[in-house]
Amino acid sequence: MTIQPNPEAHSALTLYSYWRSSAAFRVRIGLNLKRLTYRQVPIHLLRDGGEQHSPDYRSINPQAQVPVLYHGRRRLRQSLAILEYLDEVWQEPRLLPTNARSRQRVRAIALMIACDVHPLGNLRVLQYLDHELRLAQIERDRWVRHWIVAGLDAVEQLLADDVSTGAFCDGEAPTIADCCLVPQLYSARRFGMDLARYPTLRRIEATCLALPSFVAACPEHQPDAPQASTT
Repeated sequence: MTIQPNPEAHSALTLYSYWRSSAAFRVRIGLNLKRLTYRQVPIHLLRDGGEQHSPDYRSINPQAQVPVLYHGRRRLRQSLAILEYLDEVWQEPRLLPTNARSRQRVRAIALMIACDVHPLGNLRVLQYLDHELRLAQIERDRWVRHWIVAGLDAVEQLLADDVSTGAFCDGEAPTIADCCLVPQLYSARRFGMDLARYPTLRRIEATCLALPSFVAACPEHQPDAPQASTT
């Protein structure tokens, strides 16, 4: 594949994304919450061995991962860093609370999900388990579910036991913590998990999915989402 440099105006936003990527899902939510207009460049993570491994895309992101967000000529990587950038450049509505104690709590929840849960079920980990360790799919999926359960158990306890939890993970407005939670629950269902044990997380998810910003970011609504397959 050939990836053209972003030709648009200095303030334009272009998101390199994959419809089912949890990390890209987070950034789409953040962009939508900020009411920002952006175009998407789909990077198919499975086609032809994964378009993220092409020389053109590796020149954009040497990690061969999505998302990458261009803001004009600025090239932004790593979903949580992108979300914080959006909050610093476009300050309303805020994705991080205004006081230090609440910001730390929100960051902690986001990192619990994005750093301690999500990577252990990420595509490159699954491919290593498949191709290098030769795990059968039933064993591979057991591995993923184990780490999702361990992580979500902790997040559920943290949110259920804290008076700072409101309609959302922190208070009455969505933050980067919610941007991480909703994609992770989507991923958990992909692996056949029963989420009944997480009443607080499911309640917050339902609140989020009542907002158009979250709905529009969902995988099935992306331009590269397959219409009649599960690719």
